Amino acid sequence: MKILVSNDDGYLAPGLTILVDSLKKIADVIVVAPDKNKSGSSSSLSLNKEVAVNKINPMLYSVEGTPTDCVHIALTGLIPFKPDMVISGINDGANMGDDTIYSGTVGAAMEGFLLGIPSIAVSMGSSEPKYFETAAKVIIELITKHNKQPPKNVTLLNINVPDVPYSEIKGLEITRLGKRYEAQPAIRGSEKDGQDIFWVGPVGEPNDGGPGTDFFAIMNNYVSISPIQSDLTNHNEINPIKKWMEL
Repeated sequence: MKILVSNDDGYLAPGLTILVDSLKKIADVIVVAPDKNKSGSSSSLSLNKEVAVNKINPMLYSVEGTPTDCVHIALTGLIPFKPDMVISGINDGANMGDDTIYSGTVGAAMEGFLLGIPSIAVSMGSSEPKYFETAAKVIIELITKHNKQPPKNVTLLNINVPDVPYSEIKGLEITRLGKRYEAQPAIRGSEKDGQDIFWVGPVGEPNDGGPGTDFFAIMNNYVSISPIQSDLTNHNEINPIKKWMEL
């Protein structure tokens, strides 16, 4: 089995290192990841500039671009084979609910999915996590399940893992994405060189985090597995909008 690994925290991130060390026990692994932290990159591509790729060793490349650049370049020209799976992570912090829209971790996995490869985004369920090994073990188990009986369709899974020892994980739960309240206001900083300076404010707390959601699973020490997709169409609104246009 061949696995392409990327992330949005950079090729030296501890979560990626721990994941790769585990994956090497069951697969041939190649890493193509950003040269530095690119969190919040979503699915952005560097369309108007060249993207430099640095070969660290035959199985490790750092890319001066976004997480999506990494996977796109890897799959369309850099590596000479099509991997069996793309895994993005292990992210240093959660990617649940609305976070998935902004996540570079999810963006990298999304690119693998769009190019026809089963893909996984894996994140720790808290900031400053201690138990990356728990997430790595979960991923190994899921790959084993996948190989025994592959899903009928190419899948994209967004996985969040509680930041606890593996022995405290209560199980796996298939979830939907929850929702957050709106983000906190931007934070104004000191003026610099005549320009106003702002920092993006904190994310909102969950306002849709009940049973069945990713938020609820993590809060109760279950691994959250959310099947996601690239189709942003609000299918429920197609007919209402058609009627509105006829007015």
